[in-house]
Amino acid sequence: MTDSDKLAKWVMDNDFKPIVGHRFQFRREPINGWDGIIHCEVLEVDEPHRLSYTWDSLGENTTIVWTLEEDKDGTVHLHLDQTGFSAQQAFAGAKYGWTNMCKQLEKVLVEP
Repeated sequence: MTDSDKLAKWVMDNDFKPIVGHRFQFRREPINGWDGIIHCEVLEVDEPHRLSYTWDSLGENTTIVWTLEEDKDGTVHLHLDQTGFSAQQAFAGAKYGWTNMCKQLEKVLVEP
C-alpha cells in the first residue's frame, strides 16, 4: 500500500510517498472530459496497519482509509473505506473503479 511502484501497477501512476502531509497525484490518460488526475494528501501512515489519504477528483473530495488486519490463523484482511461522497454518481463510479483496481491487486500480489 505504500510502495509507489506497486501502487502504479494496481491503482495508477503516482508520486506517492508514505509521509504525512505529502501531496501527491494519481495519474492516468484523460477520458471523457476528465483530466486523469486525482489530487491527494497523506493523512495517516501507521505501517503496516493503516494508511489514509484524501482523494480529490471532479469536485468530489473524499477520504481513503486502508487497514490491514491479521487473523489468529495468519490470514491478512485488507479493508478499504472511502467516505465523503456528495453525489451518488461519484459513489457508483468509485465502486466500479475500486472493484477493477482490486482485481488488479490480486495479480500484483502473486507477482514475484
